[in-house]
Amino acid sequence: MQQFWTGLFKIALASLLTGVFLSFFGITADTILARIGMTPESLWQKTVAAIHWAIPNIALGAIIVLPVWLIAYIFLPPRHLD
Repeated sequence: MQQFWTGLFKIALASLLTGVFLSFFGITADTILARIGMTPESLWQKTVAAIHWAIPNIALGAIIVLPVWLIAYIFLPPRHLD
């Protein structure tokens, strides 16, 4: 669990430093989005559309994957970590 928090802290710190670096040169999220032809609203709409597409497909995959994993977990012999 400590590795998770350490990794999360490192990602947050790298993001902060990158943001400071970019803002020093006057680069904002709006300018980056404008260069690729998007607005914050269109980015949000595409994100919501992607989530609405992904949730049913994740559920459909879980219908197959979870029972197979459970059967394998129950019937395979335990592994001994030396």
